[in-house]
Amino acid sequence: MIEHVLLVEVFVTLFVIMDPVGTVPIFLSLTAGRAPATARRAAWQAVAVSFLVITMFAFFGQKILDYLHISLPALQCAGGLLLLLIALELLTGKEEEYAASGDANIAMVPLGTPLLAGPGAIVAVMLFVKQIDDWGSGLSVAIGIVLVHIALWAAMRYSLPILRLIRESGVLLVTRIAGLLLSAIAVQLVADAVRAFIAGEG
Repeated sequence: MIEHVLLVEVFVTLFVIMDPVGTVPIFLSLTAGRAPATARRAAWQAVAVSFLVITMFAFFGQKILDYLHISLPALQCAGGLLLLLIALELLTGKEEEYAASGDANIAMVPLGTPLLAGPGAIVAVMLFVKQIDDWGSGLSVAIGIVLVHIALWAAMRYSLPILRLIRESGVLLVTRIAGLLLSAIAVQLVADAVRAFIAGEG
C-alpha cells in the first residue's frame, strides 16, 4: 500500500531542492541558439541523466561514499564548487563553451548533473531511502522521484516558446540572471558543507 504522506514529503522536498521553475532560465540560457528539436532532446536527456544518477545513489550511494571515504559534506562542497564554476561562465559570457561542446555534454553537465541531480537532491534521496521498511514505503519514494522528474521535464520542455519570444537580448538578460541565481545556490551549498565540517559531520 502506497504511503501517501511519505510520497508527498518526497515530492515536495525534491521539488523544492531541484526547483523545476528555477531551472528554466538556466536551461534557456544554455540552449539559446540551438534548434528547437535539439533543445527538446537536451531536456529529456538531462532528465534521464538526473534520474539515472538519483536512482544509482538511492541504491548504492552510501556504499559508494563509504568505499571512497567521502563524506556527505565533501560531496556537497564539490558540487557547489562545480556549480560556481558554471555560474561564473554564465555571468562572464563564456557559456558558448557549452554550446560548442555537443548536445550530450550539455545534457549531462551542467543540466543533468550537478544542476538537477545535485548534492542536495542526492543527499535527500539517500535519507528517504533509509526510511524504507516495506514495499509500500519503497513504492512511495520511487513514485515521488518519478513525479519530480516529470515536472522537471515539463518545465524545460514548455519553456522553449519563451525562448522564441524573448529573442537574443532577452536571452542575454536571462543568462546573466541564471548565472547570478546559480552562483547563489553554489555558495549556499559550499557554506552548508563548511558548517557541517565545522560541526564535525565531515
